[in-house]
Amino acid sequence: MKSNTLHNLVRILLLGAIGFLGWSAWQRQERTRVKLPEGIVGGNGRIEAVQVDIATKYNGRIDQVLVKEGKMVSPDEVLCQMDTTEMTADLQKSQAQRLKAAEDVERAAAEVVQKEATYTLAEKSFARAETLKRNKAIADQDYDESRARRDSSQAAVDVAKAALRSAEQASSAAEADVRRYEAQIRDMTLKSPVQGRVLYRLAEPGMVLGGGGKVLTVLDLSDIYMEIFLPSQEAARARIGSEARIVLDVAPQYAARARVSFVSPEAQFTPKQVETRSERDKLMFRVKLQLPPEIILPHLDRIKTGLRGVGYVRLDESVAWPEFLERRFPTPESTTDTPAASTYSESPGIDSPSPHSSPAGATEVSTQSDATPVPAGTP
Repeated sequence: MKSNTLHNLVRILLLGAIGFLGWSAWQRQERTRVKLPEGIVGGNGRIEAVQVDIATKYNGRIDQVLVKEGKMVSPDEVLCQMDTTEMTADLQKSQAQRLKAAEDVERAAAEVVQKEATYTLAEKSFARAETLKRNKAIADQDYDESRARRDSSQAAVDVAKAALRSAEQASSAAEADVRRYEAQIRDMTLKSPVQGRVLYRLAEPGMVLGGGGKVLTVLDLSDIYMEIFLPSQEAARARIGSEARIVLDVAPQYAARARVSFVSPEAQFTPKQVETRSERDKLMFRVKLQLPPEIILPHLDRIKTGLRGVGYVRLDESVAWPEFLERRFPTPESTTDTPAASTYSESPGIDSPSPHSSPAGATEVSTQSDATPVPAGTP
């Protein structure tokens, strides 16, 4: 009895698999009926974002990690606080040394004033001694003593000024130490340099990290792009700034605007995510399609990296985009009438596909311009 049930289950699974493969083949055939116009090429890719590592600059123990994985963060938001007990003690010590250095400067400056006053008196006394010397009204010994007092006072002024310069330098060094410890304490507060989402939390409170130890990895959601791979003839015609479109597998009925921001100067074998063996065997050029900030920033909470799709590049500006590549993501403000449509925006990542999208709209393209399939049912 159990054997018959198992055999029936296997038969059902096999029939289902055969049916799915047949349906997929039919869909692929349907999609290949409509081809891209000459001058527009496409390639498979996925949505990616720049990853920013939040790391400590100095050795220390983690006091607090204030965010969890998946949290949206904004620029200058505090993400982690390192322990600053020792640095605070060093700062207080350097501040005390700065006060002492400032007092030493005041003392040295007063000493200079005192020595200059003594020198002024000795200079005047020597001037009178010179007058008496010309009139032969002073003994030679008294004249020599007056001159020696003048010269000694001059040397004392020079010494006092040198001591003042040393005190000022020591004060500057103490001030530099204070600024250094203040900067170190500020650097122990780790802030987000970008607007994005926490991807990984790599350390926990209480852990001791060395300089450069990573605490968090943040996705910079203001820098969203898709990388596709094109053959040499097509890549050679792609220019920086060329218009592009991105169609996601989760929402094939919409296309997001983009621009070519990078074309690799070197050829390479296509990566593993390119599905067919024939494509992997070819030398291709990496092309980066950058999504503009005005599309991304208003909808940061909807963006998801890793979504697969197809990137299209217009090589000839005189060629008009096909209608299916001009269907923009509707904004929530303009689509409030239908709850399904309001889950979309003109952004590269969407939380979930529209209930009105059908599997027939799935995209699968070849990197050859003359055989690039497009979503079924496209005008």
